[in-house]
Amino acid sequence: MKRTFCALTLAVTTAAFGTSHAGDMKLAVSGSDQDVSGGTVTADSIHAGANGWLVVHRTDDAGKPGPVVGHSPLKKGENANVTAILTEPVESGDKLMLMLHGEDGGNQTGIFEYTLGAKEDGPVKVDGKLVMDIVTAR
Repeated sequence: MKRTFCALTLAVTTAAFGTSHAGDMKLAVSGSDQDVSGGTVTADSIHAGANGWLVVHRTDDAGKPGPVVGHSPLKKGENANVTAILTEPVESGDKLMLMLHGEDGGNQTGIFEYTLGAKEDGPVKVDGKLVMDIVTAR
């Protein structure tokens, strides 16, 4: 008897946990609510498929990315305790979106060139979904 096996690869995105799977590559951003009174915000862990950026966006209850208020470089692979300096005041109770951005499309490698809506150093998406996590400032 001849057996035939069929392999199926699914892409799953779970925004609540900031994790996306694309084939065998797991891209993820994980953060927790935190005190930002020192002018920084930290992502607990980030798995990046290539060198890129942790970008901190303001957001609201709808979860739409707003203005950028901080960023930090990332290396390909696992990144732990990635801290971004906030470029403007963030108040207790504000929601922040910690988002994975790439290093593609810009004019200079290692220089963060993204502005809201631009293609340079833009957001990483898996199946049209952003790789991100939302935290609340304390």
